[in-house]
Amino acid sequence: MHLTLDLESEAAMDNILEVKDLRVSFKTFFGEVEAVRGVSFNVPRSKTVAIVGESGCGKSVTANSIMKLLPDPPAFYKGGSILFEGEDIVKKTDKEMRNIRGKSISMVFQDPMTSLNPTMKVGKQIMEGLLKHENISKEEAKKRAIEILKMVSVPKAETRIDQYPHEFSGGMRQRVMIAIAMVMNPKLMIADEPTTALDVTVQAQILDLMKKLQNEFGMSIILITHDLGVVADMSNMVEVMYAGQIMEEGTTDDIFYNTKHPYTRKLLASLPRLDMDRNNKLQAIHGTPPDLYIPPKGCPFYERCDEAMVVCKDHPAPISEHGKGHLCRCWLYDENMPKEGTWNL
Repeated sequence: MHLTLDLESEAAMDNILEVKDLRVSFKTFFGEVEAVRGVSFNVPRSKTVAIVGESGCGKSVTANSIMKLLPDPPAFYKGGSILFEGEDIVKKTDKEMRNIRGKSISMVFQDPMTSLNPTMKVGKQIMEGLLKHENISKEEAKKRAIEILKMVSVPKAETRIDQYPHEFSGGMRQRVMIAIAMVMNPKLMIADEPTTALDVTVQAQILDLMKKLQNEFGMSIILITHDLGVVADMSNMVEVMYAGQIMEEGTTDDIFYNTKHPYTRKLLASLPRLDMDRNNKLQAIHGTPPDLYIPPKGCPFYERCDEAMVVCKDHPAPISEHGKGHLCRCWLYDENMPKEGTWNL
């Protein structure tokens, strides 16, 4: 059994993407790093699914796996499938993926300054996908590029289209990245930390822009982030990831108001709230994530969990259901566990 939504075959047709038991590793000089270990989740059409967790938990590797952007070697798919509209991306060739990237699935990368080509004008970078995937002239492509720049609220688009990335602010560069991702009207957009290093005002503008474009074009979004405030504002579903596994998944309300996994609770406790007593300190999650050169046999959160039990150390936790689509990977909810604290450490 995998941590994924239990959907009937008819309902599954409403999913634009279905990731099933995905396993991705890296071959290194020191051995194999198991970065993604049996991840499963679905992305419904026209909805936003957020993948949250600490740095190094496998969020970006999962996103890049969907786009097949990981270099091979050292990365390789160890198992599982990624079904995009029923077709397995894992089995696609590089040539087939070039016809999917940008056209059907697009990606907004984490750092626009390093993702944009500093030697190319932004207009040329926006036009690149249009000229590759559609049989149109350069003049028509430039017209479309100006239109998409206006759509993402870049002022004086007719002039700025001929400028280089270094002539744009951080927020404007992120808008250009979104324009590149949106110019082909993709069915699925993956946004990897789209508001990192932006000030709060610009963050709000970028998030509002993404919601506006989603409502207008009906695309699905995978939002990769560690910012739970962004998750609360943007997402319909949440996948809580840790050490290459999904520990809890559910609707945004489930995750915020009916939290089950100790890791999710600690993430939420570390988030500042307006209704907090100013004398109360934010809770830190002590320790560090496990080394995935040698993944733990049992629950990966065992060493940092205040509710850890003896069984957690060497036995993978079972998956329990707490309402439709709300699943949790934790021994606390196993029906065979003692109700008293005799198993606690």
